Amino acid sequence: MTRKAFDRRALFASGAAAALLAAAGVSAGPLPQRGGKLRLALSGATRSDDWVRGDGLFMQVARQGLVFETLTEVAADGTLRGELATDWSSTQDAQVWMFNLRQNVRFHDGVLFSAADVVHSLAALGKVEAVGAKQVRITLNAPDPSLPFKLSKAAHVIRAAHSPDSGVGTGIYRVRHFSAGQQLLAERADTHWKDGQAGWFDSVELVSIPSSPVRAQAVAEYLVDGADVEDAGALTGYDDIVVFDGQAVSRSVSMPSVLGHGVFDDLRAPQRWWGA
Repeated sequence: MTRKAFDRRALFASGAAAALLAAAGVSAGPLPQRGGKLRLALSGATRSDDWVRGDGLFMQVARQGLVFETLTEVAADGTLRGELATDWSSTQDAQVWMFNLRQNVRFHDGVLFSAADVVHSLAALGKVEAVGAKQVRITLNAPDPSLPFKLSKAAHVIRAAHSPDSGVGTGIYRVRHFSAGQQLLAERADTHWKDGQAGWFDSVELVSIPSSPVRAQAVAEYLVDGADVEDAGALTGYDDIVVFDGQAVSRSVSMPSVLGHGVFDDLRAPQRWWGA
């Protein structure tokens, strides 16, 4: 069995997408352009969070939406494509997988990404071996045809083998300031292999607000651009705020798609959304 990463399809450019977005009350807005700052108020942060521990929404978005990358990615249009892997294949029983890795990718500290980082990061999956500097072989404990989809999740981010517990990744955004349970400030990497495809904001700020009503109020008062909310009643009548899938988002930001994805575009909102 062989699977290749699909080319990205710009869903927001299609007539069908426009109809779907209109039905949801959200406009795709102008085409993406660089600049500005995204501010999100999120739940789930604790003072014990670090770059390895802490699975609340705050740290999930911090890891997957900003600092780290995964081997594969479910794109905004729902297709599976490569992220740190370019393509992959498996044996007929889907138990042994080969992944070819992206060339010339560097961590935020300048160290070149290699197969050793994948071996270190995915060791819990089974037997993970480097086959040269840019290829890995994963032998699972049991067959799994869905492995490429699973590897797109936040639980399988690729960390630096030389600094696995730090906030040093290959993601579009690098850490400028992190205060556990309170705030993350991240800035756009000067250059990244996704340039022109994602990472439109110059900077992103995540703030921890434990109370859902307070998060909703922060959106209503334009203190943040988006928040996860449990009860959107307080936002009724705000024409410039859209509520969907447990999140409230200001119309000051645009996005490629909002349907069929979890909270904040499967955690990748900071790299996929842009200023309206």
